[in-house]
Amino acid sequence: MESIVGCGRGKANLERAVELGVIDRYSHDPAQAVRGADMVFLAVPLGAMAGVLRAIGPVLADNAVVTDGGSVKGSVLDDARQVFGKLPPWLVPGHPIAGTENSGVEASFAELYYNRRVILTPSDATDSTALDRVRRMWEVRGASVVNMSATHHDQVLAATSHLPHMLAFSLVDALARMEENDEIFRYAAGGFRDFTRIASSNPGMWRDICVANRGELRSMLKRYADELHDLADALDEEDGGERLLAIFERAKAARDRYIDGVTDKE
Repeated sequence: MESIVGCGRGKANLERAVELGVIDRYSHDPAQAVRGADMVFLAVPLGAMAGVLRAIGPVLADNAVVTDGGSVKGSVLDDARQVFGKLPPWLVPGHPIAGTENSGVEASFAELYYNRRVILTPSDATDSTALDRVRRMWEVRGASVVNMSATHHDQVLAATSHLPHMLAFSLVDALARMEENDEIFRYAAGGFRDFTRIASSNPGMWRDICVANRGELRSMLKRYADELHDLADALDEEDGGERLLAIFERAKAARDRYIDGVTDKE
């Protein structure tokens, strides 16, 4: 009989998942949870990936395929090499570009992946049948699946996801440490709430993501710092207003194209 087995440390969250019908049963032991499984989805912090791979590797069924939802793919491949000595053919690294700042099973909903992109980053060792099975799994949930290299994935996500999270966390932290922070937050308008929404994400998870993608993220931070210096210089120039207007107009046009063109797939 087909069933979905959940695995985690929080008993209350797992019991709630059973109540909601998200999973059929659960275990706190990864090795026990994956026994007999034909598809294993790893939704763990990147810092825990190697340990989980080490635990489940010896007990995986012959037909098992393992994929994941980590936001950095190079580190997943590195962990797999470290644990198994080589990249296993049954490993299909992946990243669903979906989710919210909320966590726990109460934040789940059936349409989470509908019309969302899922990026798969198979290695040269990945078995084509395993890749097809993971692709079909996501397409059944209504997702649009694309393949790319792990290196390219980490470059793109450093710019579009990891950098924005770092900016949101750092902005809120900087304002919170100002003496007049109560007044600042009291009068924060919708723009501030929209921009900093993702600062409510899980800090530990995002710590792991930023550390795992430190090389690409460091490059993006330096590039963005240069842009901030340019904005500050524009404020000191007599014709800085025109310079700012040009930047703002370019940004608006790019953002409008994004909203009109790809939001339904992101």
